Amino acid sequence: MMIPLQPIYLLADSRLLFWRSNRELLLSQVRCRLGKDSPSAAYVGASNGDEPEFYSIFTAAMAGSGISDCRMIKSSFSREDKLFFERADIILLAGGDVQRGWEVIDQVGIKDALIRRYHGGAALLGLSAGAIQLGLYGFREEDPLGINLFDALRLAPFVVDVHEEHAEWKRLRTVIKILDSSVKGMGIPSGGGLIYHPDHTVEPLRLPVHEFSVYDQKLRHSLLIPEDENE
Repeated sequence: MMIPLQPIYLLADSRLLFWRSNRELLLSQVRCRLGKDSPSAAYVGASNGDEPEFYSIFTAAMAGSGISDCRMIKSSFSREDKLFFERADIILLAGGDVQRGWEVIDQVGIKDALIRRYHGGAALLGLSAGAIQLGLYGFREEDPLGINLFDALRLAPFVVDVHEEHAEWKRLRTVIKILDSSVKGMGIPSGGGLIYHPDHTVEPLRLPVHEFSVYDQKLRHSLLIPEDENE
């Protein structure tokens, strides 16, 4: 019997962890979709070096939705971390350095475990760097144009970039031009987010999301507008 997939939540920053849509917290919606009375939540802090202050933001957000069974999954990925991770209902990839975090996720076994949990029915949330890592490719910090890419988790079938609206999404535009018509790019502005649903539809959250694609050798730019832009 196949376990239903949960949506993937791509967030530009931590604001949406405390955001309400139609008076309901986004995280409460995540919990409701899981259909569990006492879900557990794992926080992967590899991209920020396992900084406890960022984990405290995560636990505060989870507490607001009545989720108390939380654990920071450290970069060492200890046996205890693995046991918790394998039963986690919610998994959040934290923000920070995209490449540094990805190297840890890939090398210590978090990548394979995360993909197993996704197909086992866990809800995945990516915050900033974590949102990028859930997409097709990651960016190297020393490469501002995004030409030197590396494969990421590829669970969201597009290239993700976040809070680069001040640069008019130059890095994402460049990448999509290089990749030509093969993929789309999603630019998520500061304070915004995007849900990738199991039926392959996308849902912008709070703010318009910038979609880039190539058609007839021309770069196209569209805005995906949220249905509900309430705070």
